[in-house]
Amino acid sequence: MMTRGRVTAILGPTNTGKTHEAISRMLGHRTGVIGLPLRLLAREVYDRIVKARGPSVVALVTGEERIIPDRVQYWVATTEAMPDIATDFVAIDEIQLCADPGRGHVFTDRLLNMRGTKETLLLGSSTMRPAIAALIPDVHFVQRPRMSQLSWAGSKKLSRMPARSAIVGFSVDDVYAMAELIRRQKGGCAVVMGALSPRTRNAQVEMYQNGEVDYLVATDAIGMGLNLDIKHVAFSATHKFDGRRVRPLFPHEMGQIAGRAGRHTESGTFGVTGEAEPLDEGLVDALEKHRFAPISRLTWRNGRLEFGTMDRLVESLEAASGQELLGRGREADDVATLKILRELPEIKDRVRGGKDVKLLWDVCRVPDFRGISQMEHATLLARIFGFLQDGTIPADWLDRSIKRIDKTHGDIDAISKRLAYIRTWTYVAQRTGWVQDEKHWRGETRAVEDRLSDALHAALTQRFVDRRTSVLMRRLKQKESLVAEVNDKGEVTVEGEFAGRLEGFRFRPDQTASADEAKMLNRAGYEALRPEFHLRADRFYNAPDTEMDFTEQGGLMWGDQAIGKLIAGSDPLHPGVQAFVDEEAGTEISEKVTRRLQHFIDRKVAAAFEPLLGLQKDETLTGLARGFAFRMVEALGVLPRDGVATEVKELDQESRGALRKHGVRFGQFTIFMPALLKPAPTRLRLVLWSLSKGLNEFPESPPPGLVTIPHLSDLPAEVYTLSGYRPAGERAIRIDMLERLADLLRAQDTRGGFEANPDMLSITGMTLEQFSGLMQGLGYSSEKGERPKVKATEAPVVTPAPEGDASAAPMTEEESVLAAETRAKWEAEHPTAPVAEETETPAEEITPPETEVFYTFKWAPKPRGNRRPQGDRPQGDRAERAERPQGNRGPRREAGKNAAPQGERRDRQGKPGGPKKSGKPANAGPKSFSSRPEKKADPDSPFAILAALKDKS
Repeated sequence: MMTRGRVTAILGPTNTGKTHEAISRMLGHRTGVIGLPLRLLAREVYDRIVKARGPSVVALVTGEERIIPDRVQYWVATTEAMPDIATDFVAIDEIQLCADPGRGHVFTDRLLNMRGTKETLLLGSSTMRPAIAALIPDVHFVQRPRMSQLSWAGSKKLSRMPARSAIVGFSVDDVYAMAELIRRQKGGCAVVMGALSPRTRNAQVEMYQNGEVDYLVATDAIGMGLNLDIKHVAFSATHKFDGRRVRPLFPHEMGQIAGRAGRHTESGTFGVTGEAEPLDEGLVDALEKHRFAPISRLTWRNGRLEFGTMDRLVESLEAASGQELLGRGREADDVATLKILRELPEIKDRVRGGKDVKLLWDVCRVPDFRGISQMEHATLLARIFGFLQDGTIPADWLDRSIKRIDKTHGDIDAISKRLAYIRTWTYVAQRTGWVQDEKHWRGETRAVEDRLSDALHAALTQRFVDRRTSVLMRRLKQKESLVAEVNDKGEVTVEGEFAGRLEGFRFRPDQTASADEAKMLNRAGYEALRPEFHLRADRFYNAPDTEMDFTEQGGLMWGDQAIGKLIAGSDPLHPGVQAFVDEEAGTEISEKVTRRLQHFIDRKVAAAFEPLLGLQKDETLTGLARGFAFRMVEALGVLPRDGVATEVKELDQESRGALRKHGVRFGQFTIFMPALLKPAPTRLRLVLWSLSKGLNEFPESPPPGLVTIPHLSDLPAEVYTLSGYRPAGERAIRIDMLERLADLLRAQDTRGGFEANPDMLSITGMTLEQFSGLMQGLGYSSEKGERPKVKATEAPVVTPAPEGDASAAPMTEEESVLAAETRAKWEAEHPTAPVAEETETPAEEITPPETEVFYTFKWAPKPRGNRRPQGDRPQGDRAERAERPQGNRGPRREAGKNAAPQGERRDRQGKPGGPKKSGKPANAGPKSFSSRPEKKADPDSPFAILAALKDKS
């Protein structure tokens, strides 16, 4: 063993700055080498020394990376790759790994054999002090106390884990599961595992150190020299699989990991989480005070190997140390591979001497980065050995192997597997003399490893980091003002991250977020949207009414955004509003939006119901007229006549005239205001009525322009009335068109029977069969028959208002009288064409006469059910008779061309009949009725003018 230079053991717990002290001491010498337990830590130390002295004098040597400048002075290496050269300074970090059953023999060899010519430093845990003292004479011990306090924090749930915490797991599955949970609840975490490449681990650590995430999920790899800003360490388990069995963690292993909490003079805490049981008091005390049992046995393997034959090599590897303190560890992977290869026939045939044995041993030391079965790993090494015996590994074979791996797509597991495979070829390319053009293959394998490392980092970040949540949480924690943007689609981005949507004055967080993420997004969104709420409220308050509308379910819209809803007010014509404004926006915004919505709906009601509001405010109406006006307002402008027959009967002509001035029409079936049958008032009327009734679902208005609509039995008749329709059979007919139809029916003999004429069908827009169903719904019987079709002179058709014009006004009473006279005159002037006289025609030329279907309608009121309304019957008022219902006798003929003088009866052709008698008439033929004596009409009445015109004609 070398004894040159002074040997110093700097021992103590973690967080004592031992590695930093070793770097400082090495730079105080002209040359030096430092061995570190991890490739990642070696890279960190290399970068630090390069920053201090420049890259031209610093070398990095690991199993998969070699950077050796020409004027190298300082060597940074993993412990396994430490060069066997003479330097002024030697340092070995984490020396307590001499007791590790897998790697311990390498650290023990460096402890016993690596020396600096001037100084040697051994860095590690205090548990190594007895062993070092027993093996190395004259060693100088320096105890370094922890710079900060480490204390027990108990058990915590992951959801309550404090920021800057490291959660430690001992399997890949556990690490991934905890990382996914942290992402959902905390916005994301960094992931550090021993299987990651240094580049990937560096990227993950940098993400944590920069504060992009506040949580780190790792394996026990963080216990070896990683200097991180960790405030709390949580163990998710207290057992681990060491490659052979699942065993409890040793106290000193837990101390090494827990000691990563705290940095320099900042204190740290440790605890457990998940299913891990709380630690007992004795173990907690040992961890807090870093008091552990000393290491009593180191792992050792003979370094003086014999390469005569494969068997002799195995025997030398398994030789005993001869010292009780130095014991053999478990069989290492390289020895296990050697034993497999020496049994293969092709290897036995090729190994002929010591040179071949030494080459085979070098090949066996290629690590099994892929982690597959020993036999598969041995098969790969056997092929590599065959190539090396013949010279070097063929470039084309190596190129194909690398290209199969050089793929960056796939999930985390697929990329991790490829990364493990490329590490094998990276290691092979680093061996001197194994490949031609070593510089090319080292660069090629390094480039592939870097690409895969970057892809793995991206995949880990994409899966376990919600950058949106982490960025927003960090900004909120730092109390920085957040910048929010809202695009024309309402999408809200805060600090460039999508946070949700702004619907009117309500913020909707991203629906893909979890409950905790949504809570954070709400907080960040409202914090950033406060100025936007004020700007939007100003725009809305100054927006014209044309940008707003109401829905048939009572919603209030601003463009395509729901901004509020209607609520019941003091009366149907004065509804209230409820604004949809988030509480976080503030009461000022809510009140402003509410005022603007109230202004909008008030103006909407005033415009749509102007005639009705005028009727309500007319103070000149008195007595019965005022009471009837109240009924009209209460019914929102549409009243079925059968429900107010008594009130209508009690109205005198003066009262009716006052009501007609406001547009009230006294129809045979309905009292209504024609202006309120337009689509806009109808739509609003249904909404206002539904609000006043407290309905949960509002009936919707029929499409505009339809004369008839289906009659649904489960829909109340009141809904049809408010919609401007009256049910009749399987259909409901528009009430203004129904009144026009009633005017035509009034001229027919409803007791003796009549047929539908073209005017009736044109008004309703129905076929004859459909019209039959409608008439039955109105209280008429319908008898179907067939007859030979007779061609007649085409009669003039009175064209009604187009169906699409729902705003067309019904016929006035004057128009009704003129229409009846015009029809009677036309029938008198155009008699039915005579049938041609029969002539003898050969039988074979006779064709059957063409037939046609016809319906005969008679007034047939039912004892119960939908009876025709019983209107008032003021004596001597022709105008009122023109509009009133005729009870069970059917609609009365209007006085016209065929009207009989007083006291004289006429039949259907206008011929004189017998004198009028009391009771039923004696004759059994069709019955007709004379008009009653007229009272003196108002000379200013339009009906008087019409009568004068008739007399002149």
